[in-house]
Amino acid sequence: MSEAKRLAAEKALEYVEDGMIVGVGTGSTVAYFIDGLARIKHRIKGTVSSSEQSTAQLKSHGIEVMELNHTGNLSLYVDGADECDGNKCLIKGGGAALTREKIIAEASERFVCIIDPSKQVPVLGRFPLPVEVIPMARSLIARRILDMTGGQPAWREGVVTDNGNVILDIHHLQITDPVKLERELNQLPGVVSVGLFARRPADVVIVGGEPPRVF
Repeated sequence: MSEAKRLAAEKALEYVEDGMIVGVGTGSTVAYFIDGLARIKHRIKGTVSSSEQSTAQLKSHGIEVMELNHTGNLSLYVDGADECDGNKCLIKGGGAALTREKIIAEASERFVCIIDPSKQVPVLGRFPLPVEVIPMARSLIARRILDMTGGQPAWREGVVTDNGNVILDIHHLQITDPVKLERELNQLPGVVSVGLFARRPADVVIVGGEPPRVF
């Protein structure tokens, strides 16, 4: 799938315009986008990054990384996904950067999601849904999610987010109403962010292939 990821990332470069500050996500597909962005870095003002991993890669290419608090709203955000349905709703957070990714998506006029074909699903939930939680609330939130959804929460042991929190991965879900589930989970005290991008889905999805498919 690495070639499909690269092709999707290359296609996303077409959305980069002169003078932009580009929001950059996290993950293996985005890594190809960052490598491509390095070729045209002279055209952009800089980037806003969703993770320490992406920040390090951007800086290694000599691309400026800026703070969202200083840039204001962004014209473009490019990121991957762990799952994508036909309505461009996403599950994200396999790399544990979901909160910062969600913040940048919210701040961006256009969210371009780049995926390989294996990430397309008719119904979200085959990939366990990540939920970032305050550490002291981990067991409480796990019990509440089990009661609410019937899904099976699993603590992603050994993982601490860039925000200092922990991740619960919710297995065995069939998410037929992602907007509703995102809203309900967000209301639980102790939840920082939910890896459902449904209230603010992608605007454009690029599926890697020869040629890439855009919807």
